[in-house]
Amino acid sequence: MTLFPTAPPAAEAVTLVEAKAHLRVDGNDEDALIAQLVMVAREHLERETARVLTSRPFRLCLDTWPADGVIRIGCGPVREVTGVTVYDDKGNATAVPLADHLLDGEARPARLWLRDPPVPARAMNGIEIDFVAGFGASGADVPDTLKRAMLLHVAAMFALRGAIPVEAQPAVMPPGYERLIAPYCRRGL
Repeated sequence: MTLFPTAPPAAEAVTLVEAKAHLRVDGNDEDALIAQLVMVAREHLERETARVLTSRPFRLCLDTWPADGVIRIGCGPVREVTGVTVYDDKGNATAVPLADHLLDGEARPARLWLRDPPVPARAMNGIEIDFVAGFGASGADVPDTLKRAMLLHVAAMFALRGAIPVEAQPAVMPPGYERLIAPYCRRGL
């Protein structure tokens, strides 16, 4: 199973204005750095929670259909399935009709069921599922708790800006961060 975004988010969950207000930064000298830190904080939060903050397209590639017929999608919330493609042994693509599909995009993990999908003949990644995941198009749709966690993280990274380069972030997690994101994390035993 391979899962990857096919486009970057159109907007960050926390705007530059929100981040600068939280940091109490008035000037524009560090805008580029703050924007980078916001992106790092979002990427880290999305990895920790398996939740996509602002909507963007993804692709899930599978070798075979699951035995129970239910495809589990490791990130969410999944808003819509935009296409399913199956490849034969020569690499020819066949679009799977989505008329009868069932999607539980809010489940953890999200679940998709398709009626009578064709069997892929390609040995690896013979199935491609394109979908859109995220809380919404902008930061206004993201839960405030997750935005607060991002702002705390940005502030911690900003405080270390001279000691640790952006490429080495996240180097420190602020106190309270784990408690804020805990309700959105799936923890295993």
